[in-house]
Amino acid sequence: MNVLIVEDEKSLATEIAFFLRRENFLCDMAHTGAEASEKIAVNLYDFVLLDLGLPDYDGLDLISEARSINADVSFIIITARGAVEDRVKGLDLGADDYIPKPFALAELHARIMAVARRKFHISSPDIKLGEFVMNTGARKLQHGAREVEITKKEFDLLYYLVINSNKVLARHQLYEHIWGNTLDDQYDSNFIDVHIKNIRRKLNTHAPTPWLETVRGVGYRVSTDS
Repeated sequence: MNVLIVEDEKSLATEIAFFLRRENFLCDMAHTGAEASEKIAVNLYDFVLLDLGLPDYDGLDLISEARSINADVSFIIITARGAVEDRVKGLDLGADDYIPKPFALAELHARIMAVARRKFHISSPDIKLGEFVMNTGARKLQHGAREVEITKKEFDLLYYLVINSNKVLARHQLYEHIWGNTLDDQYDSNFIDVHIKNIRRKLNTHAPTPWLETVRGVGYRVSTDS
C-alpha cells in the first residue's frame, strides 16, 4: 500500500519510512504542509500519517483538503499535542486513528493494519480465493497444502485486488498503489497486464482462476461471486 508520511522531524520521518518499507509499504515523505499538499494533489495514497505540528500549515487542514481529492484515503494523526480537543477535531474531520509521540514503530504498524482491516472489511488473515487461500500475515498463497510460488510484487498486486474485491481497478491505479507514481518515466500501460498474465499462469497450474477478471478497456477485478 502507498503511504505518505507528513512529519517535519526529518529523522523520525526517515525512521518510519525505513520501517514501513521493510513491511512492504511504499512510502513518500513530506516535511512541510505545502510539500504534503502538492504530493496529495498528484498521488493516490492509501494512508497519510500526519503530524499536526507542521511549521507552515495546520495539519488538520490537510485532512479536509485530501478528502476532497481522494475520499478513500485513511489518516492516522501522529502528534505530540496532548489536548483532547485536537484529537477530537482530527477524528471529526475524518481521521481514522490517533497515536501520540513517542510511539513504538511496531504499534504504528499495528494501528495501520487495524485501520486497513476495518477499511477493507477483513476479518481473518486467511482470505479464500476459489481453491486458493491467501495468508496475509505470512504473505503466502496456498493451494491445499502446497505453496504457490509468486514474487513479492505479484503477491502485492493480487492482495491489492483482493482487498478491493468486486471493484474494477484501472491499470494506472494498480501501478501507483504497488509501484509508485504513475508519472514515473518507467511506467508502461502494459506493465500490469504482464504481471497479471504471470499470476494467472502460475495459479492456473494448480486450479482455474475465474475470480480474477479482466475488464476490457479498463483494468482488473477480483470477484467474490465467481
